[in-house]
Amino acid sequence: MNIHEYVAKSIFEKGNIRIPRSYMAYSPEEAKIKAEMIAKPVAVKSQVLSGGRGKAGGILFADTPKEAEERTKELFQKEIKGELVSKVLIEEKVEGILDEYFVSIILDRNAKKPLIMASMSGGMDIEQVAKETPEKIVKQYIEPLEEFMPYQARNIALKMGVDTSEVSAVGTFIWRLYQVFQEYDATVAEINPLMKTESGFIAADAKMAIDDDALFRHTKIKEFDDFKDEEFAYVKLDGNIAVIGNGAGLTLTGMDLIEYYGEKPATFLDVGGGASEENITKAINLVLKNPNVKVIFLNVLGGITRADDVANAVVNVSKEAEHKVPIVIRLTGTNEEEGQRILTENNIPFETSMEKAAQKAVSIMQEL
Repeated sequence: MNIHEYVAKSIFEKGNIRIPRSYMAYSPEEAKIKAEMIAKPVAVKSQVLSGGRGKAGGILFADTPKEAEERTKELFQKEIKGELVSKVLIEEKVEGILDEYFVSIILDRNAKKPLIMASMSGGMDIEQVAKETPEKIVKQYIEPLEEFMPYQARNIALKMGVDTSEVSAVGTFIWRLYQVFQEYDATVAEINPLMKTESGFIAADAKMAIDDDALFRHTKIKEFDDFKDEEFAYVKLDGNIAVIGNGAGLTLTGMDLIEYYGEKPATFLDVGGGASEENITKAINLVLKNPNVKVIFLNVLGGITRADDVANAVVNVSKEAEHKVPIVIRLTGTNEEEGQRILTENNIPFETSMEKAAQKAVSIMQEL
């Protein structure tokens, strides 16, 4: 489960990782009030789960509270890679920037170990750095059953090439980030950029994803504002068949089948393993905003997600959506008989075989 920057930063702050002063705002008027509280120039940062937010114009700056209100109005009219902006982080603008570093920890499932990646070349172009000059990125696997020690984090800082006077500070950020990664069963924990400023280092951005299967261990995460709203992993693609699944594996398999039968997916949208009727409705409405979507393939294997909730969501969208496209549903699992009854009564066809449903979605696409 991917989480928004403001939630990740709340977690970072609890882990003693220095972040800029910030407040959430859900309206332009609230943004003005929060900027007045900060009483300094601010960054107005759209809270979306899509990557590349900065390059897409999702971060604006304001020198006054009135400007913060105006910038928020601008962002609320934007769609960042298919996501409508509905909330922003009003954050004290980082001043006195000297350099930008990059620190990331991911769970490498092939190696079955956490992988720390760090570089003195941070910022929006880190993907270009990784592609063109990969030698600038230090990589080190961590043994998951052994304690990661502060001296090991300092060694990574040394390998990055930071000045000896900075090794302790950068090493501390790396070590603390790893503690957060472990404590929250994260699959990703990232600071990009880690800004070097005249007053020290600060995590100017934060990215986290938490293992869906471990969420039951983290009831305290509900302290963080509307964490319950962080429901989707969404990627916009080049095809015409939107693929929605309740789990990354199901979604990816659905995409593979669409390609296998001769078409291309328009989206990867994972609603998570415990998606509600409301979440399924939001997911379908989200992909309908993409004008390239001609068919929707909804691939659901009910576990925690109930088939009757899925069916009700599809019925509601079919009745209320202004932009209507064919929806092909693969529906089995918890409450499947009730879910299938609801679909049948509303003349909405379904399949229990994922392969048949994918094939049907492709056939409909090719007939359009």
